[in-house]
Amino acid sequence: GRVRFVFGLDVMASVDQATEGVERVDLDGDGKDPSYIEHRISVWEAALKKREASTGGAPAGEQVTVTLPDGVEKEAICGTTTPMDIAQGISEGLARSALVALVNGQQWDMLRPLEQDCTLKFCDFETLEGKMVFWHSTAHMLGEAMEYKYHGELCIGPPLSDGGFYYDIHLPEGKVVTLKDFKDLENRLTKIAKSSRQFQRMELEKNEALDMFSYNPFKTEIIQELPEGATITAYRDGPFIDLCRGPHIPISNKVKAVMLTKTSQAYWRAKAENASLQRVYGISFPDSKKLTEYKRLLEEAAKRDHRLIAQKQELVMFHEFSPGSAFFLPHGMRIYNTLLDFMKKEYWKRGYDEVNTPNIYDFALWETSGHAQNYRDNMFQFEVEKRDFGLKPMNCPGHCLMFRCRPRSHKELPIRMADFGALHRNELSGTLSGLTRVRRFQQDDAHIFCLPDQVSSEIVSYLEFLKFAYDVFGFTFELELSTRPEKYLGDPQLWDRAESELASALESFTGKKCGEAGGWTLNEGDGAFYGPKIDIKVFDALKRRHQCATVQLDFQLPIRFDLKVRVPHTQKAEASEANGEGEDAEESKSQTELIHPVIIHRAIYGSLER
Repeated sequence: GRVRFVFGLDVMASVDQATEGVERVDLDGDGKDPSYIEHRISVWEAALKKREASTGGAPAGEQVTVTLPDGVEKEAICGTTTPMDIAQGISEGLARSALVALVNGQQWDMLRPLEQDCTLKFCDFETLEGKMVFWHSTAHMLGEAMEYKYHGELCIGPPLSDGGFYYDIHLPEGKVVTLKDFKDLENRLTKIAKSSRQFQRMELEKNEALDMFSYNPFKTEIIQELPEGATITAYRDGPFIDLCRGPHIPISNKVKAVMLTKTSQAYWRAKAENASLQRVYGISFPDSKKLTEYKRLLEEAAKRDHRLIAQKQELVMFHEFSPGSAFFLPHGMRIYNTLLDFMKKEYWKRGYDEVNTPNIYDFALWETSGHAQNYRDNMFQFEVEKRDFGLKPMNCPGHCLMFRCRPRSHKELPIRMADFGALHRNELSGTLSGLTRVRRFQQDDAHIFCLPDQVSSEIVSYLEFLKFAYDVFGFTFELELSTRPEKYLGDPQLWDRAESELASALESFTGKKCGEAGGWTLNEGDGAFYGPKIDIKVFDALKRRHQCATVQLDFQLPIRFDLKVRVPHTQKAEASEANGEGEDAEESKSQTELIHPVIIHRAIYGSLER
């Protein structure tokens, strides 16, 4: 049905501009629109009219119950009441600060009508969800500014978990975005924000989406890859329309301060053989004071740049002959060895066994592990005697070969293999950055082979180990559960089981449920291709997040390598006892069966370099 508008609040002023008679900001100065703007709007308006005709307006729906975090219940009308309505009914202050809603734990536009009984939580800029939506919406405004300035083809424009956003644009050959362009782009972006536009959401049919973005080969490539029947959504604010999952802030004027920070070259889908793109980064805030504080932190960060400190104190050097690979000088090696010694002593106390595995493997190994299908572009590859080999990007396949070298009994488990071997990953040259993003590195990498009923206790033990180590370094950290991505291996039921195990361990360790203050959060769709994971973000002295530790649960690799462990046939024994079969029960207890173990991938430092 029609998008429902909410009036009566200053924050919702001028929402009429999102529909007919949009007041367009003259971003070109000459009044000329990019050639594709008019077509994009006409397809949107035709789709909107089609939906209005099919519904004949939005009739009042059934009454639903909305449960707030404090347990208070509110009545709402299905298909009509929005989270903004609920927020306004509680307080005007809440309605002004809320940027996005969580409906049954899923992010939801503040102006999108509710569809069923649900839980409802509001997120402002002080929450991670609020920040990410705020920056995502600002990325759309940057996209519009770049369209009008350069008349190029937009690609993707996501928010960044460590702050801010970027947008990629494809420009005619030889044309680039420079720092000199930033002032003009910032002015354009600010005009868009001040125009007080509402963000509209629309679900499109695949043919409608292909027509709407027919001028843009990058958007159409994304659409073509979507399966038939997939929900395709686009968002519109004023004349700008973008293919997007959303959600977005309710109105553009919530963005009060913006700064573009850098520009770089990128490749479509991060593959060097694809089209070269221009990437523009920025950050935005709901008030100018926060931008002032951000600029102060940038100045402090420059003083603490580890690349400058490493050079002054003769810790580490880099050379163009080996990009992304650190040369540790004597002073740096003393620090490096101190980190290693600390971890090795803790491993000895906690039942880990150190191993060492080869650096080079036949690609047949990576075919078995799944890395050839899912990670090949990130690996260094070469041919020897007409056989394809690759430098290892991780240790887990080699540890699987070790586990499989002889029969294993349940009495041996858990087996905790620790490996400090050198790893190599073919990171794009544009992403390399000092010690934080390298091509050659070492991890405090370990793999725990355990039984299914040992998973929870092993995860909790790891988290306690992590806390001990991070307390030594004075780190504070956040925990984030990352779930099944779009490209994954294995049975979805095994994934669900693995995610449930990790969630239970997090609740046990923190004493909190997902989303509770001081607990842990959910990062949907960001798991590894072989299993869900818990990512641990640490904070530096300037309160910036960094990814270091991780723990990943893997039911897939033991299946792919056909790893087996012999266990008692307890189910048969219990069934015999239950049937009163006495002697047969005693006999069945001595019987055994082979099952797949579970692998826990874990690191605390992450890479020692980082």
